[in-house]
Amino acid sequence: MAAMDEKLSSGNRGNPIRCRAAVSRKPGEPLVIEEIIVAPPMPHEVRVRIVHTSLCHSDITFWKMKDFPAVFPRILGHEAIGVVESVGEEVTEVAEGDTVIPTLISECGECVD
Repeated sequence: MAAMDEKLSSGNRGNPIRCRAAVSRKPGEPLVIEEIIVAPPMPHEVRVRIVHTSLCHSDITFWKMKDFPAVFPRILGHEAIGVVESVGEEVTEVAEGDTVIPTLISECGECVD
């Protein structure tokens, strides 16, 4: 756990971070593990250090798509569990260090379902 705590230090707040991700460059081609740069969160955004992830049916569907709404390159694996690394302004629901489960479709809590 100490290694994870070091990576979550607030020294990254406001700065881009480097991490590894499984990137889909083209429809249907194998995912490639690459180092990527993740920008600091903007207002209302949360940057999460993903601890575990998987690919679901939605990921596979988008991975195979050749036309819009498919967009490449793409990072798959929204079914995940992670730890909040940093938060943007006006984020009140979570804080740095919180364990979270990202979802494909965000909910603001104010919109009518």
